[in-house]
Amino acid sequence: MYSSMTVRVTPGGTRGTRMPGGPLVAVVMSAIGGVYRLLGGRGMGKTGILTTFGAKTGKRRDAQIAVFKEKGGWLVIGSYGGSATHPAWVVNMAHNPDRVWLQVGGRRLHVSPRSLEGAERGSAWKRIVSEAPNFGDYEKKTDREIPVIELTSVE
Repeated sequence: MYSSMTVRVTPGGTRGTRMPGGPLVAVVMSAIGGVYRLLGGRGMGKTGILTTFGAKTGKRRDAQIAVFKEKGGWLVIGSYGGSATHPAWVVNMAHNPDRVWLQVGGRRLHVSPRSLEGAERGSAWKRIVSEAPNFGDYEKKTDREIPVIELTSVE
């Protein structure tokens, strides 16, 4: 386990779903991000584009993720479909917390990430699962703690 002052990467799990990968998935995900930007997020539900920079490569990485409006910011969830591992963007945020942007609709903001822990995480998790029950299903598929991260604008 390693952490930064703002994002804590908890240990991976011993069980979970297997996420698809490879070049075809990368092309599809890139296309989805392009469509999101083109449409300004219209018609794409509670999603956003999270931009981080690779922990190892330093390269820009974009991920379309679910976002939940929170007082003064947004919550994002590192569920990775209930996988035993964290999504790369969680690790990227831990290594480069000052290089994170979120596009919600037509707005792109520089944001500061912070892991929620304890009762604060539990309360946020309950609210998220009430709004999006599929996240509760992901929690049942893995034995790792699924990160809940608050993003607040630094602009």
